[in-house]
Amino acid sequence: MIEFKNVRKAFGKRVVLDDLDLVIPPGKITFIIGKSGEGKSVTIKHLMGLMHPDHGQIIVDGEDITSLDHEQLRLYRRKFGMLFQNAALFDSLSVGENVIFPLREHSRMPVPSMLERVEEVLSLVGLPGIQHKYPTELSTGEKKRVGLARALVTKPKFLLYDEPTTGMDPLVSEMIDGLIVQVNRDVPGVSSIVISHDLKAALATAENIVMLYQGKVALAGSPDEFRKTKDPVVRQFFSGRVEGPMEFL
Repeated sequence: MIEFKNVRKAFGKRVVLDDLDLVIPPGKITFIIGKSGEGKSVTIKHLMGLMHPDHGQIIVDGEDITSLDHEQLRLYRRKFGMLFQNAALFDSLSVGENVIFPLREHSRMPVPSMLERVEEVLSLVGLPGIQHKYPTELSTGEKKRVGLARALVTKPKFLLYDEPTTGMDPLVSEMIDGLIVQVNRDVPGVSSIVISHDLKAALATAENIVMLYQGKVALAGSPDEFRKTKDPVVRQFFSGRVEGPMEFL
């Protein structure tokens, strides 16, 4: 389980996380939503140990990661795989070379075992046998799948998705949402955390949703709880209306 306890982060006078209390349950798909500037990315950077809170604790698997030193954080980050918004593939490398890259960096596996693992994760995302292709030969959806295969190749405990459907057409977006569900179901012990503005995807895909507002959790719960809530801030955000208690800068 992941738990933020009383986490504060300010940049000058601007408070982004205001004594944030947040729980992310294990083994589920959690969407972190909220309008721009509400601290979604800052929250994930704290979870990855890329930022340090002004105060508070971040408990992951029973350990407060805010007390880890540089080397301990480096090892800790191996628990995570990340699918970036633009897939972030190396155009000069083949698909196979892209996917194997984290294994070469962080593993002492023999090469045949690495190649076997690459084929395994490419098959998992529905792209078997394309190791020889290059990113320029792939569609947008295929690039996302390869990016996900690379995130999976080291067998992470946590999968982070950064706005995975932003800028995608509806068919690709639906494919990616389905892939998130499939991977979370088929990969034992993995927990998926998705940063997203896509409310439709959150309601259709998430098992747990956390909405951030003014540095705190406005609401956390199941999609059904979000559909039924009478909280005016949450209802305004989901309706897309400018009028309401939520402040727009």
